[in-house]
Amino acid sequence: MLRYIAIASLLIGAGWSVPALSQTPSPLQEWQYSSGIVLYKLFTTDVPDWQIETGLAENSRPLYTGSNDYRQLTGPVIDVRYKDIAFASIGEGLGVNLLRGDNYRAGVALGYDLGREAHDDLMQLKGLGNISSAPVFKIFGSYAISKAFPLVFNMDVRQYIGGADGVVGDFSIYAPLPGSSEKLVMFAGPSITLATRLHMQTEFGVSVTQAAASGYEQYMAHGGLEQAGFGFSATRFFGKHWFLNMDLAASRLFGSADESPITKTGVQGVLSVAVAYKW
Repeated sequence: MLRYIAIASLLIGAGWSVPALSQTPSPLQEWQYSSGIVLYKLFTTDVPDWQIETGLAENSRPLYTGSNDYRQLTGPVIDVRYKDIAFASIGEGLGVNLLRGDNYRAGVALGYDLGREAHDDLMQLKGLGNISSAPVFKIFGSYAISKAFPLVFNMDVRQYIGGADGVVGDFSIYAPLPGSSEKLVMFAGPSITLATRLHMQTEFGVSVTQAAASGYEQYMAHGGLEQAGFGFSATRFFGKHWFLNMDLAASRLFGSADESPITKTGVQGVLSVAVAYKW
């Protein structure tokens, strides 16, 4: 089995990141924005100077974290990478790999969070006010064990600069799946998300003022475990340039996030489908 997984990973030689729509809150696992990237240098020494992907993605996701209603979002796929040094990606943001090796990378990135608009769900969010869009500073790192056992450990810590405020950290593992081939590559893995009290209060809390305007009781959220989830990604290649990508993910809210009066369901899912061209 380990040998089979290693062979499947070797077929990832082209190297890519998963197309996805921005870094707004959703059950999509954070590792799904960059799956396969850290495995690239582990299995090939021929890294091109430029890797560029463009396309279009369709995304079905909850109206907000904790909502039981969904909406469809359509947006571009843009992923540009220069050697193993810098990248500009809708999923990962604008970043630099400060540390890089055959089986690891670590660095910093600047992303953007779209926030939450009360009019997205006037039945549930009325009186709570908006969470404004804001930049997000991220420190990240990925480590793959070996060619024989290409299990990837992924982590990132994100500081919201305004908007949702506070700090959020994701810790995950993923691996290529048996059944992968030169034409079809699949990944899967779990993750957990931790958040500070400030972030949890902004996302799930109800202040005195909000309680008076919304009809909810005042609710003070606490920091800690926000959610745990599992993701699956599959990419089907058509020739050397075109490919179809699908991401499935589900998350379960915990603690203050699950107990909040704003939360209508503790279990959420997301589906993303993208068609892209690799230049």
